[in-house]
Amino acid sequence: MPAVYKIADNIISSLGFDTDENFRNIVSGISGIRETEKFTLPAGKVHASLVDDTRLEASAYFDPSKYTRLEQLIISSIHNAVDGTGIDMADPETLIILSTVKGNNDLIVPGSPFEPDRIHLWRTAGIIKEHFANPNDPVVISSACISGTLAIIYARRVLISGKYKTVVVAGGDVVTPFILSGFDCLKAIDPDPCRPFDASRKGLSLGEAAGTIVLSGQMPAERDTIIEIASGSSSNDANHISGPSRTGEGLLRSIEKTLGNRSVDEVGFINAHGTGTLFNDEMESIAFSRCGLDNKPVNSLKGYLGHTLGAAGIIESILSCWSIEKNMLIKSYGYSQQGTSVPLNMIIGSAPATVKACLKTSSGFGGTNATILISKYNGYK
Repeated sequence: MPAVYKIADNIISSLGFDTDENFRNIVSGISGIRETEKFTLPAGKVHASLVDDTRLEASAYFDPSKYTRLEQLIISSIHNAVDGTGIDMADPETLIILSTVKGNNDLIVPGSPFEPDRIHLWRTAGIIKEHFANPNDPVVISSACISGTLAIIYARRVLISGKYKTVVVAGGDVVTPFILSGFDCLKAIDPDPCRPFDASRKGLSLGEAAGTIVLSGQMPAERDTIIEIASGSSSNDANHISGPSRTGEGLLRSIEKTLGNRSVDEVGFINAHGTGTLFNDEMESIAFSRCGLDNKPVNSLKGYLGHTLGAAGIIESILSCWSIEKNMLIKSYGYSQQGTSVPLNMIIGSAPATVKACLKTSSGFGGTNATILISKYNGYK
């Protein structure tokens, strides 16, 4: 089967406007989750990971008045990812995939300066396509919190089919009162910064970000480490509209399909979904154990960036790629005491480590699960 390679990437978040800045801050143990007065909840204080508006508006890529905040984030991220790579965004053999959960939901308030159809995800994707003069109909992936990971899986399948030479997978969401109140109604918001897999966890912290990963079926120019998306799979546990399977069945099946005939020994570490909610973290620990992965090093990156919804699967995959490339395991921020029924080998301190592959998992509302295997390219299949 043909290989699919990572060509370029970018992350825009509370911790920086490129992947290098984000990665350095994360390895240094810096979290972008802060108490904010921008939003309020009946229970009191709100902690969130928010992008610096001043830096965003200073971008040279657009007139801020013509684009929504989310569109600005995603357009900037794509530009930052492809600039200097030689990739032609207007090439008919380049496809854009947009991953987002709620899109321009901040436009639901009265008085928006943008046309009404701008709130639709298809229109957001169209705006991005038009900005880059891309001739192809963009693909929108919106499947709750697995959207970013699922978009990477879809991109891999498209490239293997040979229909396109390059796929630009971009995703993002912004924190708004609408999203915040929705999670608060589910009692899923931690009043303090989230603590994935920790015994004291009380819920998630929301974050906003944009991420772009550029994939190709053509091997990149010679570099120290070549990263491939070796495999990927999705599943649905059909358990509940918001609660995951208590047995981890859906994630188990996704992991098993992703690994295929590979041994679990090939997995160097797991980047878990790890939201910090009671049910998600418990479910993941059970699924990992059932797959024989409970001794593998595990981290969640949401303690640094919050739950970034449509960007999460993309930016967490990018950071996992960089972990492999830089030979560095990243600690799971906010974790201090085992908090799941199945003990996991949580990474408690960022440290050098040589690993060949990472299993990245995502789970979301509606029983959705998605898993990809990211590896150093060595020709195995």
